[in-house]
Amino acid sequence: MAMSCTLLMIKKTVDEIRSYFYIQEVKPTRSTMSSHETEVHTIAPELPAMFDGMKLAAVATVLYIIVRCLNLKSPTAPPELWFQDTPLNHFLLKSCPLLTKEYIPPLLWGKSGHLQTALYGKMGRVSSPHPYGIRKYLPMPDGATATFDLFEPLGDHLTGDDVTMVICPGIGNHSEKHYIRTFVDYSQKQGYRCAVLNHLGALPNIELTSPRMFTYGCTWEFAAMVGYVKKTFPQTQLVVVGFSLGGNIVCKFLGENRNNQDRVLCCVSVCQGYSALRAQETFLQWDQCRRFYNFLMADNMKKIILSHRGSLFGMSSSKMKDADLSRLFTATSLMQIDDNIMRKFHGHGSLKEYYEKESCVHYIHNVNVPLLLVNSADDPLVHQSLLTIPRTLAEKKPNVIYALTLHGGHLGFFEGAVLFPEPLTWMDKVIVGYSNAICQWERQKPPCQSATQSKTQCPEEKA
Repeated sequence: MAMSCTLLMIKKTVDEIRSYFYIQEVKPTRSTMSSHETEVHTIAPELPAMFDGMKLAAVATVLYIIVRCLNLKSPTAPPELWFQDTPLNHFLLKSCPLLTKEYIPPLLWGKSGHLQTALYGKMGRVSSPHPYGIRKYLPMPDGATATFDLFEPLGDHLTGDDVTMVICPGIGNHSEKHYIRTFVDYSQKQGYRCAVLNHLGALPNIELTSPRMFTYGCTWEFAAMVGYVKKTFPQTQLVVVGFSLGGNIVCKFLGENRNNQDRVLCCVSVCQGYSALRAQETFLQWDQCRRFYNFLMADNMKKIILSHRGSLFGMSSSKMKDADLSRLFTATSLMQIDDNIMRKFHGHGSLKEYYEKESCVHYIHNVNVPLLLVNSADDPLVHQSLLTIPRTLAEKKPNVIYALTLHGGHLGFFEGAVLFPEPLTWMDKVIVGYSNAICQWERQKPPCQSATQSKTQCPEEKA
């Protein structure tokens, strides 16, 4: 149907051009015919054909560019999976069928990672709801004030248990972002309590109380939020969720200390890059317009930092100098901002040290709870070379499933028929579906066979 409409449009355009440039053919008499008129009469019928060819070539060129840019010829496919052959993994894949079924993005634009990413970045989500939550303030040892929003469940969980999702958003994000609101609302309706961290300095109406803001891998505020939830709800179990930069933070948090995995059912990380040190070089490359995205994110970071200029540069305990502020104004990449500003919040001596210490790649192998890692092959922010990290991890550790979708962009994963996306994304459904499957596994298995105690033998199994 779409091809037929395109052909009709092309034919209509050609007919209009033909009628516009058509030269009326008049049969001359021998007495009035001149050599010049004879030449005109001979050439005139060729002009419409010439213009037809030019127009068809132009239309064909435009269509070719559209098909290439929108990646329309790309097929749809199920996510590519890496996992070990274990009873738990088989149960999870059976109970969460979205991981084994085709992910079908909107037909006209959904196969473009750039458009998926741009729509996420500009709109977040379509018809985003407004869940009601309570903002909590937690004083930190260094004088900073961590904030998070707490959302109570809107129904019973399918297992009847008390389960809380502790959520860490992407870079410079918070609970008021549309994609977070959409995910929280959906999770609430599935019976989950949600606690969403607001990255330190990300909320425009919350002043900093110390000369420090969020960094790539600082887990202090997330740890404080998790500690509050555990203390306030002693019966609850946790599902840890991280988006983009938040994925790095949650995986690093769980791997830093084994005690951080207590009462954690599972962890889901979506669209993170795993190693900032490896990623820095790729962010300076122009393939997939990565350098352009780098510039846009750097500009956003500058705005956040400058909105807290008084706290970050004016306090007596600040580690920032006037020269750092001058270099901030001229920065055009995240690496320049990280080197001149971000690394100094925690006293790192060099950019390399900052990226090494704050990347989850050095901690993620210590995570023993069920771990779902999700990336998209057309994510313009995460280079393909970084994806060897989750693949290798899934091949070595039985608790890890790595899912790589063909499309989805960076935190897009929109679904829809032709043009308009649905409010809920594939990503939202997968996280909740995987979490439900984990909860069901925990519910139906004896404690010694639970996902979080997989190395414990049952009494009858002991020698």
